[in-house]
This record gives sequence, structure tokens and C-alpha cells, in this order.
Amino acid sequence: MKPIAITLGDPCGIGPEIILKAFAAGLPTAAVVVGDPDLLQREAERLRLPLTIRSIASPGAHAARPGAAPSVSVPVLATTALPEDLPVGRIDARAGDAAYRYIARAAMLAMRGEVRAVVTAPINKEALHRAGHDYPGHTELLAELAGHVPVRMMLANHELRTVLVTIHLALRDALDTLSRELIGETIAITHDALRAAGIAAPRIAVAGVNPHAGEGGAFGREEIDMVAPAIADARARGIDASGPHPPDTVFMRARGFAEYDVVVAMYHDQGLIPVKYLGIDDGVNITIGLPFVRTSPDHGTAFDIAGRLDAQGCGLADERSLIAAIRHADTLSAGVRHA
Repeated sequence: MKPIAITLGDPCGIGPEIILKAFAAGLPTAAVVVGDPDLLQREAERLRLPLTIRSIASPGAHAARPGAAPSVSVPVLATTALPEDLPVGRIDARAGDAAYRYIARAAMLAMRGEVRAVVTAPINKEALHRAGHDYPGHTELLAELAGHVPVRMMLANHELRTVLVTIHLALRDALDTLSRELIGETIAITHDALRAAGIAAPRIAVAGVNPHAGEGGAFGREEIDMVAPAIADARARGIDASGPHPPDTVFMRARGFAEYDVVVAMYHDQGLIPVKYLGIDDGVNITIGLPFVRTSPDHGTAFDIAGRLDAQGCGLADERSLIAAIRHADTLSAGVRHA
């Protein structure tokens, strides 16, 4: 089976640390890192992890195998070498440019079929912007690299899945951007993604925009003019979509996948707060709509703890969300094999 590519993320953040910790813990599948092997070697020594960093020219036979061992090999596709004086825990344009190039190479490998999925370590958006790469985040960048395909952000953990109609927009802009067509497209992308993940008949709950889903127009007409018509369009195409549901109760009804397999949320915080409240350690960000599987941890670069050690000399960053992202990528891409 083809390996998974793991991008280094912003090298000034916790990406290098959590990647190395994930390898040391034992990966659930074959993987390669897209990044700087010299930086990873220095980080492995700092963390005193029994890891051997290997620079490789291509994925495939060089990928690390699943499981842990007394000494684990970390294969790295060398991409954009980094200066040794790069500051840890601070915004740096050089780090932002490197993070962009790691993502671009991993996406290229996925579209060529050399890897079966991409897992991205966290990036810092300001560092990305300082380097001249003006994207709101991973989702929009990957959509462009894949040919400007329509994509959506799904957040998932073991209790809840949510998909966002609008993503990285100011709330006022998000409300102005909503439309029947955009909501309908989100429902369709969600349906297709869950079917591809093995759910034969996804149950999709669609949240309203306003309190009590508008209360019949008393608190706004978005549900009447946009959300309900989009749901009707989806149902006419055979999609099991329902709503608009009151946003303050629909996530509870979907928790544990009891009544629904996923909730379509109208804007960023409406959908992300419930997932993150249930626990960030196993939360995973999944980009749906791409021609390849992409997942990431549900946290940021954590500059405040990057490079820091506890009293026992261990790094402070927690690798569990990254491992969860690798597991999701493995499951979602399990059918993508060598030709």
C-alpha cells in the first residue's frame, strides 16, 4: 500500500516535535515526512528520542513501516532546507515559505498517486502571509493546488462530525456569503465524502443560522430563503438531509452519531466550538472535496510551548491529535493502492 505524506508544518511551531513523537510511538501505517531532515535530526536529539532520520529521494519503498521499535527510522523527503538560527516559537517569513513548499510538494505527490493521503502539521497563517503566500489557511491553499476544486472543512472526533458552509471569514462576511447554492453544494460534498468513507446512506442534519432556526421568520429569514430550499434541493437528489435545525440543540442530537452522521454548520465557530469542546486531543480536520485524502490535527502551532521541556526533559507538545489525523487518513484512503 502506498505511504501517507506528513508535512512538517511551520518549523517554528510544534509540528516537528509532534511528528517525531508520533513516529516514536509507532505509526498505524507507512508514512514519509515532507520537510527538512537536518531540522528533524536536531529536534530528535533535543527530545532524546531514539530515532534515525533518513533523507530519501522518493516515497514508496523508503516509507517507514507501521509499529514501534527500539530505534525507529524517519524517512524525510528533503524539501526547502532551513537555517539553523530559525527562532522557535516566533513568527518568521522563512518558516512560512518553507511550510508552503512542504504542502505544495505533498499535494503534488498525492495528485501524482505517489502517496495515498496527506497529513498536514499546523501552519501559522501570519508567517505564511509574510512569505507572500496569501491564503486564509490550509483548506483554501489545497483547493487551489488541486485545481480550484470546491472543498469544505470537516471537523471530526469519535463523537461528532461537522462540515462548514463558510470557513475563514469574518462573521459578517460569512453571513453575507451564504446562499441557497453554497449550502446545497456543501450538503452534496458532505454526502459524497461520507459515502466514500463507507457510510452508505449518510444522515445529514443542517443547522440554521439564527436562534431557534429563525422561529418561522421572527429572528431572520435566512432559514426560509436559503437553508430550507437548499435542503429541499438535496432531498430531491436522494440525499438524506434534514433541517434547518436549531443550532443550540442539533449538535447534541448528533453526538455519538445517534440521530445524525454529520451536522452541516453555517459558519466557522458554529461548527468548530462543539467539536473542540468535546476534546481537542482526538479532533481531526478533514478537507473534503479534494481529489486526495487530507487530514490534520485540530490545533495550531502552539508557539507558547514550542521548544520547551518539562522538568523531566520531555517536550510539552501532545502528539495525540496528529496520531488521530494519521489514523483517519489511513482509514479514509485504505482503498488507494499501487497500480
